[in-house]
Amino acid sequence: MTSTSPPPVAARPKRIFPKTTGLTALWRHRQSLTVLVRRDLAVKYQATVMGYLWSLIEPLGLAFIYWFIFGVLYDRGGLPAEVEYPLYIVSGIFAWQWMSSAMTEATTSLTSQASLITTMRVPREVFPVARVFARFAEFLAGIPILLAFVYFFDGQIGWHTFNLFFAVAMHFMILTGLSFILASINVLFRDVQRFMRLVMRVLFYGMPIIYPLEKVVGPDSPLDSWVQTAYQVNPFVGIMQLYRSAWIPQIVPSTFQILVSVGFCVFLLFFGRWLFYKLEPAVLKEI
Repeated sequence: MTSTSPPPVAARPKRIFPKTTGLTALWRHRQSLTVLVRRDLAVKYQATVMGYLWSLIEPLGLAFIYWFIFGVLYDRGGLPAEVEYPLYIVSGIFAWQWMSSAMTEATTSLTSQASLITTMRVPREVFPVARVFARFAEFLAGIPILLAFVYFFDGQIGWHTFNLFFAVAMHFMILTGLSFILASINVLFRDVQRFMRLVMRVLFYGMPIIYPLEKVVGPDSPLDSWVQTAYQVNPFVGIMQLYRSAWIPQIVPSTFQILVSVGFCVFLLFFGRWLFYKLEPAVLKEI
């Protein structure tokens, strides 16, 4: 009697980290990404009378509050006389709203869509990136409002307005990288989504959104030089200054701020995608 050996078990194909950070996969599945973005926007504003107008009302409401506090009660927050505070605050609030909403919602993008992740045959990175694109759509909806503020509050449009495209590109890169990190880690440690409330509050006051950068960085600043340098290491500082410089030519980001922002954007995009790739098997088990 001859013994038969069991058939060899097929080895699992080795996972290979995408050298393009998965961008080609996102492009191939751009239709699925579009569907998820439209679905996200539809779900967010369903059963509301004003619909997408809420994406404008909230940042404008915040801008009005901070304008009244710092623009009226505290003498324009120390801005130069040639810079109108309403334009300054609105240009910062709209950029902040995109960042804040994208990071907060990307954190729960995997845990809140577990059924879709296990049924749709698309790369999992599509889900957090869809939140970044959805919030960008709301940012675009606010551009006409921002242009109205540019017209009525002495803003200027010129070659410096092209800084807006650089700011948006950098914002996309850093938010995409952070969405990969936050979404994957939050599946394994649900404390992340709760901790994000504190993080976003610290970031809001740690950036020149409602106050001029000169209050922190400059010869008249009461802070030590090392504190000023540490403040500018925040990559969102340079991005926020780029947004402002698109409409307010008196605001010019320093070379140091731009280099720091570009470095962080590139690093976080690649690191975020790498971390998402490494944690993906554990994430799928947890989901």
